[in-house]
Amino acid sequence: MNRALWTSIIGIAAAQALKVTVSPREHGGGWDWRRLAGTGGMPSSHSAGVASLATYLALRKGVSSTSFAIAMMLGMIVMYDAMGIRRQTGLIATEVNEMEDTVAKLAEQHPTLIHEKREKELEERLGHLPAEVAAGAMLGMLTGMLSFITEPRRKSVRWLSFIPKSLSRLL
Repeated sequence: MNRALWTSIIGIAAAQALKVTVSPREHGGGWDWRRLAGTGGMPSSHSAGVASLATYLALRKGVSSTSFAIAMMLGMIVMYDAMGIRRQTGLIATEVNEMEDTVAKLAEQHPTLIHEKREKELEERLGHLPAEVAAGAMLGMLTGMLSFITEPRRKSVRWLSFIPKSLSRLL
């Protein structure tokens, strides 16, 4: 079993499950089960996944390990993308959907104007606000720590590898 992979998957699943309960607070009403498979919203499941992976690897392999470095870089890219490119794409989708509604109203007012309504609106919840990314990252760090703590011990791991050996003996 690849515990690092499962830790990341559990981090993603936990974030998606929380979206079901957080969504009613944002929009009123009951739980929205569609949020289990949806993108965007609070907390970011992508951030939770990469943060849980990086945290687990930092504790298991040490912060000077190549595994941690790769996970950390992946995490920074994913979180930047969620707040930047994906969020902007969602904002553009909102504008396009509003423009579609405006054109449809104009077509109703002017019968000579031919307008074919789209069957489905563009998905608007694509990216994340910084708070949503931060919440996902915190959930991921908690998941990574819990995974490390509950793991059966095989051998001692020097997880504070960035501290010189002479100082780490004092800890």
